[in-house]
Amino acid sequence: MESYPNVRQTPYAPTETADLYPESDGKPMADTDLHIQWIIWLRQVLEGHFAQRPEVYISGNIRMYDIEGPLRTAVSPDILVSFGIGQKDRRTYKVWEEGKAPDFVMEFSSKRTYQNDLEGKVVHYAAMGIPEYFLYDVDRRYLPTPLIGFRLVEDAYIKVSPDVDGGLRSEVLNLNFHLLDDGLGVYAPGAGEWLQTPAEAATARAEQAETRAEAATARAEQAETRAEQAETLVQHEAEARQNAEAEVLRLREELARLKTR
Repeated sequence: MESYPNVRQTPYAPTETADLYPESDGKPMADTDLHIQWIIWLRQVLEGHFAQRPEVYISGNIRMYDIEGPLRTAVSPDILVSFGIGQKDRRTYKVWEEGKAPDFVMEFSSKRTYQNDLEGKVVHYAAMGIPEYFLYDVDRRYLPTPLIGFRLVEDAYIKVSPDVDGGLRSEVLNLNFHLLDDGLGVYAPGAGEWLQTPAEAATARAEQAETRAEAATARAEQAETRAEQAETLVQHEAEARQNAEAEVLRLREELARLKTR
């Protein structure tokens, strides 16, 4: 059985608290379509990667509350991953009800959010005890570097140093995040592959199947061509043999006539 150290055993008494813990802050999910596309892409990638692990909860833009009561604060991470609490639909994420804070959060920074992402949220997420906090600057204009990672050491975050290949390793997820020419990439070292969304993976499998079918068709056509060439060669050899036999017969007849003279 797996154990998850980022767990708080805190009793609670569920009550009707819709006013105290609203599900939305009224703000848009993200600043631009590009931000939304990358948030959705990463969520689908992580959901596909952890699909066979029902204890892993993955969400994004869900309202997250740190403590119970009127002194609570709320934040809505673009991406969050929490181990050991199960895959089910949630309207909010209340740390005291779940028994733990998320294990990983990621923000997709923009002109409007980057300062808070680098300052206020660093303090807030560290205080919540979230082991890892990553940031990605979709526009590559606002953060000091487009991809930044923080890892909790004791009670404070330290920056994650890039690997030799330039990627940032998430020890929590056992995944490596990379800046690619066309955006963000996630590499699974255990599987030795770049992660894709289920739709991308299905498209890739379909393209591979089509490629294999085209290759099989080409091999069949080549085999048919070789068979036709072999058949033609046999026919030519048969005709040549018939011609040679006819020539031999003619010469014998000619020789017989000469002998009778």
